[in-house]
Amino acid sequence: MFFKQVWRNAAKNRRGNGLFFGSLVIAIIAFYTLLSLDKQDVMRFLSKMESDAVQKLMALVPVVYVLSLFFVLFLVYFACKYQMDSRRREFGMYLMLGMRHSRLFAMLFCETLWSSLVSLLIGLPAALFLTEGISLTTAKLVGLGIIGHRFTFSIPAVFWTICGFVAVQLMSMLFLCIRISNLEPAQFLQPDSAEKQESTPVRKGASYFALGTALLAAAYALGAFSPVSFTLTFPLLLLAGGAGTFLFYRGLGGFLGKRIRRKSKTSAGLTTFTGRQIQENVLYQYKTLTVSSLLLLMALSCISYGIGMVAGSGTASVRTTDFSIMGDESAVTAALQDPETGAMIAAAYPVYLSYTDAPRDLSGLADAIAMLPPTDQRDNILENISGSCEYILSLASYNQMLAAMGREPVTLEDHELALYTSMSRGGAFNSTLDAALKNQASITVAGENYRLFPELFYDNIVADRAITLYTALIVPDGLFARIAVSPEPFCWNVHLSQSLTEELGLMQAIEKMDARLSATGLEYESYLSGIGRNLFYTVAASYLTIYLGVLFLLISNTVIGLKYLIQQRENKHRYVTLLMLGADRDSLYRSSRKQIQAFFSLVLGVAVMSSIFAILSLFKSFTRLQEGTSFTFVLALSAIALALFVLTEAIYLAIVQRAAYHEIKTLKVTDRG
Repeated sequence: MFFKQVWRNAAKNRRGNGLFFGSLVIAIIAFYTLLSLDKQDVMRFLSKMESDAVQKLMALVPVVYVLSLFFVLFLVYFACKYQMDSRRREFGMYLMLGMRHSRLFAMLFCETLWSSLVSLLIGLPAALFLTEGISLTTAKLVGLGIIGHRFTFSIPAVFWTICGFVAVQLMSMLFLCIRISNLEPAQFLQPDSAEKQESTPVRKGASYFALGTALLAAAYALGAFSPVSFTLTFPLLLLAGGAGTFLFYRGLGGFLGKRIRRKSKTSAGLTTFTGRQIQENVLYQYKTLTVSSLLLLMALSCISYGIGMVAGSGTASVRTTDFSIMGDESAVTAALQDPETGAMIAAAYPVYLSYTDAPRDLSGLADAIAMLPPTDQRDNILENISGSCEYILSLASYNQMLAAMGREPVTLEDHELALYTSMSRGGAFNSTLDAALKNQASITVAGENYRLFPELFYDNIVADRAITLYTALIVPDGLFARIAVSPEPFCWNVHLSQSLTEELGLMQAIEKMDARLSATGLEYESYLSGIGRNLFYTVAASYLTIYLGVLFLLISNTVIGLKYLIQQRENKHRYVTLLMLGADRDSLYRSSRKQIQAFFSLVLGVAVMSSIFAILSLFKSFTRLQEGTSFTFVLALSAIALALFVLTEAIYLAIVQRAAYHEIKTLKVTDRG
């Protein structure tokens, strides 16, 4: 009988509070996805390329997990309190019928365990499905292919998900049981009483509202128009934004009251009642509104940051070569002439790159740069131009790389050189130099004057970053041989055959060649290194921030919904009175719907407005999108995220409205609350 009652009560709680139950399932999915990160294809791939960085990221996961548990504990405690307050009379009747407190607590703990088990049975399979989808998508995007995917089921992730989730549930219930342990049956049977309203003088409320609005405006201006630094501006921005949000909501009730008084003379039906309910919710719940709005702001900022990192990851350097091998010419030649290795290669050539000590006069290039409109980037280049072009690159080597990429070679006329940089394409640095080259720039090398080709070249001459060149000169082979300090090849570039990459996928083809070269003992770098580094930054920055953003979004919406439902339940006697006065339930439903929409809108409006300036400040001062990031791609990702955000809010609104309608439906005119 005891366990049958437990099962019945747990099922009733899940049906009656779908908002809370759904949030728990999402939390389980988030926990498992986070804890199984090391088993996903992308992380197994990254562990080969960036093992040290991956280990540091994995060391950060437990910290994020504990932080997540703390936030979920807050959510679970709040929701359990709502559930227990709604069952006060039921608990009182149990005690009146002779049930001991200890047995009541045992029943509540068993109900919690049973609900946790049901949540886990739904959440864990959904989490496994999601992580497998992420792994398959990642494998496809990075070129691992389907054969590079490996199905994984992380037992440690399941264990810690279960332990953390159940512990949070039981701790919340323990705190609540301690809270009600000394209550007598009569205290449980007492009707819910509405919270005593804290009256605020009209002038004081108006002062709060005006000051809060001013502080928010100051925070927006500070974030949008001032360079943000961690030492000074950022703390001021947080202080102004947080205090402004709190004071704004603190004084909002009085502002709403003024609007209601102006409209009350022409209003009909339950318009004034609805407005007063909204005003009272704000007066009572201004702290909840503040916390929820700030949580929602953090959610939108984290998700936007993650989206920016995902978009930026697509701007990794163009694949110019697959391997750059350093070493003695005879050893490199012997390794590449191996029959099995040679069968995998489409092209291999020496790269002639060297430092030069020949005298250089860059005044002609400086004059061309000085003709451009003044900018910070232009002035910075002019300050550093005198020490540029110390390195020279053989034209034949560069053209061999272009030929292997299937592109047209560069043709230099007599007494013409080309300017090269390995800095990221598409940025202000490259655009400034490119514009200067179109101003008929020139340079003097070893006493001879040369025109500069009116185009900047920036295709990486090595596989990853064996050398980074601020600026260099692409010179004819004869001039290279004459002025190069070291005429020996800097490295040998290797391009894999197209048939091999099509058969295995790019990543696995490079890994196969990597295994061949590692056995030779030669020093080399591969295109995988750059991909691995970019993917790691993407995963570390975007995955964890999006995870936290979703968690904040989940908590903020659940808190808003539950707070409204608690307030409605505490004031249900008002709805009973309206029914006694002749109001129909449809009018009460409409009033409740308007209240819910206004309650959510008050939080969403401030949070969305604040997030616009927060995101602007974030990408302007702290984290810039990588140069060359596609605006269309960023816009598409943002549109998808916005659609999901709107869908999430619509789902929460629908769930809260359904619960509110159910409360109104169960009211009886004889129910005096």
